Amino acid sequence: MVKCQVVMDAMERLAPKKLAEDWDNPGLLVGSPSQEVNKVLVCLDVRDDVIDRAVEGGYDMIVSHHPLIFRSMKKIRTDLPDGRKLARLLKHDIAVFAAHTNLDIARGGVNDVLAERCGLGELQPFDTTGEEKLVKLAVYVPRDYADAVRDAIFSAGAGHIGNYSECSFNVDGKGTFKPLEGTHPFIGTEGTREAVDEVRIETIFPSMLQGKVVRELVKAHPYEEPAYDLYPLANKGAVYSLGRIGSVEAPVTLDVFAARVKEGLGADSIRVVRAGERLIKKAALCSGSGAEFIEKAAFMGCDVYITGDVRYHDAQRAVELGIHVVDAGHFPTEQPVVPVVAGYLRDELGKVRGGKDVEVAADDMLKDFFSFM
Repeated sequence: MVKCQVVMDAMERLAPKKLAEDWDNPGLLVGSPSQEVNKVLVCLDVRDDVIDRAVEGGYDMIVSHHPLIFRSMKKIRTDLPDGRKLARLLKHDIAVFAAHTNLDIARGGVNDVLAERCGLGELQPFDTTGEEKLVKLAVYVPRDYADAVRDAIFSAGAGHIGNYSECSFNVDGKGTFKPLEGTHPFIGTEGTREAVDEVRIETIFPSMLQGKVVRELVKAHPYEEPAYDLYPLANKGAVYSLGRIGSVEAPVTLDVFAARVKEGLGADSIRVVRAGERLIKKAALCSGSGAEFIEKAAFMGCDVYITGDVRYHDAQRAVELGIHVVDAGHFPTEQPVVPVVAGYLRDELGKVRGGKDVEVAADDMLKDFFSFM
């Protein structure tokens, strides 16, 4: 058993709220961070049948991609769908958490899963939404405790540079200090200046991790008052984006590519907009409803664009721009992330006290609203 906050913290590490679009409403929507959680159900939408399963199965928390509460509400009427669902959730003390556009944008989120299912490699950002700000840390540690402090800050997320982890620079030196009245020094005595062999450890981390990195540093450091410096960097960090651009291993026709997408997503059917006979080498994608980016994909030199909810005039524009479109549907382009998030939560909760006993299930009963005759 864990507190709801523990699940929220795990989701924040996967898909930080600050990545979300301004109009979005991610986070805890129903319930309290302090309520206890034994069972978590991960789903795409908080539908009536999802709530049925949660109630019947004794789930304490639902983690959904689409927010149950999206726009401001002026009334909660239990004779209408949203009010009815909220009333049931509150009655059965079921918390609801949503990760929407922040999960679309996050590394390892909806669009990365979609790209993998579509067989794309060499992924690059598509529609840029922001850039990670980096911070440099320098901390001074007694030589015998340097490994412990390094391990602590690395475990908190510091030290990542590209595809390398646990990156640091270390310089030996001599630290001096004089404990004043009322102190309880780890080394030395009150009123006497001490000189200690120390290591200056330098590393970097994303600014969003600053609180966690500093907390872990202080916990691992033997000194009563650890000395450390934080420097904001002008270096460019990771770029965040809606959607991804990727490459196809070998050029293929639209028919072959579309068949791969359909199979990879397990879709009953897909729609295709054919713009000539150009082979597909470079693809762009945006999960859910992304027809607004067709023109951007064309101008970025992509041969095909994968998304959902494409309208008639969107298709016309694609043909005029000379870019193929695969409309795989809103549901099929997003549903694959559900078991991925469930697996992530199992792993993360397994690392915390009481978390190994928490059951996490991926909803596998939901179907697309659309069926085809």
